[in-house]
Amino acid sequence: MNPAPPFIWITVMKKILFVLLAALLCLSGCGGHYDYSQHISEVKSDIFCAETEEFTLTAACVSREYPYCADGIACPMSNVIEISLVPAERQNTEYFVYIGEIGGEMSVRNAQGDYFYSESIDVFPEGSVSVIVEWGEERREIAITSVKNEKTISVGDALSYAVEAEKETISRMTKGGVFLGEFHIRLLRRDKNYYYVGIVDRDGETVSLLLDSESGSVLARRDTRV
Repeated sequence: MNPAPPFIWITVMKKILFVLLAALLCLSGCGGHYDYSQHISEVKSDIFCAETEEFTLTAACVSREYPYCADGIACPMSNVIEISLVPAERQNTEYFVYIGEIGGEMSVRNAQGDYFYSESIDVFPEGSVSVIVEWGEERREIAITSVKNEKTISVGDALSYAVEAEKETISRMTKGGVFLGEFHIRLLRRDKNYYYVGIVDRDGETVSLLLDSESGSVLARRDTRV
């Protein structure tokens, strides 16, 4: 058998080199981004609010590991909706709250001065949701609305801004290419929306960040390390 002409070998080698180069670029691109979301152990992703002459009602969408512990190790999370009711006037009565198929009697939290109810939920509500509140002989059905708007960044974006702002902290908590810590991310509502991001190491020490909920910029920082 006659050997193949040189130009054929050159063509074959170019194709092999192209395939190898493409594979290397793919591996480089895929391996260059570390998925920090796998280390989230708590997320408050949304808050719903409504206020009447009789009470203020707030519902929070929370995903949290169980058992919950700030130990730098993230465990599988479950979804819970947490509802808080603050009466306009203190009353010696029991309150019941219902959202769709879930709900029941609220418990008194003396330290917070509110009535509280929480229950596991498969899918969090979005936008606006109807809530029924009952106490004594009274019954009200109201709509509570999300505090988020079209400018509110996502939980994933808040995490990315925090990681970018705390490169030194993240580097300190990374060994052998693995991040040894956990993140707590909570949407907050005060005069406006904010994000809290806590970066917790294996000793439970925390770097706390307050982020602008629209730009992701760091507004405040606290480090509990001694």
